[in-house]
Order: sequence, then structure tokens, then C-alpha cells
Amino acid sequence: MAEQLPQDASYISLETFKRNGDGVKTPVWCAPVGDEIAVFTEGSAFKVKRLGRDPKVRVARCDVRGKILGSWHEGTGRVVVSAQEEKNAYEALHKKYGWIMWLTDVMSTLSGRIKRRKIILLKLD
Repeated sequence: MAEQLPQDASYISLETFKRNGDGVKTPVWCAPVGDEIAVFTEGSAFKVKRLGRDPKVRVARCDVRGKILGSWHEGTGRVVVSAQEEKNAYEALHKKYGWIMWLTDVMSTLSGRIKRRKIILLKLD
């Protein structure tokens, strides 16, 4: 049986890299958008800062706690600046996660965090 692609999983482990080359792994939700994978995060998260300096990433299927469930895939990541790309990413995330994503948006709106969110698009090699 062929391995499930990372973007088909409920969670992926997103690994970004520090200046010294050490990887930092974070479990995130993801959704396919064309030939890229969309994830969202807090705009001030260190992964956003690390991607601004080094676009290299690795991703693997994982569970909610980050336990790796598949093989690692290398690629690049970028923080979205286009309103249209952001809209497409949110549509894909809402389609995949449904009411859970809606509830996440409601809670983020109530707390004021939704304004600080960033979309990251990943392109696997």
C-alpha cells in the first residue's frame, strides 16, 4: 500500500531550522492548495521568523502530539502575503476541517488572535 501523502493527514509535523541548523518540529493542521500545502499559525511564532531566514522545511505525517507516523519529505515554505492566496488557503482548511476549523476561527476571533494569524505555504521537493 502506498504511503499516505502528508497533506492528506489530519496533522503534519512541520520542521523549520534554527540558525545553527537544529530542527524544530511542530504539529500543525494542513490542507492541499494546488501543488502546495497550507498551514496556519500565530504570526509571531518562531517558525514564521525561521522561515523568513531559511525557507527549508521538512514535513511528515504525525498525530496531535507530534508523534511521527510517516516518512519525512523535504521542501520549502513561505509566509503568504497575497490576499487571494490567503483566501484560497482558508477555503481549503475550512473544506478539510469543517466545523472544527469554524470553531477555531470563532475562538481566535473572540480572543483577538485571528488578526495575528499567518498562512504558510509549503512546496515539497
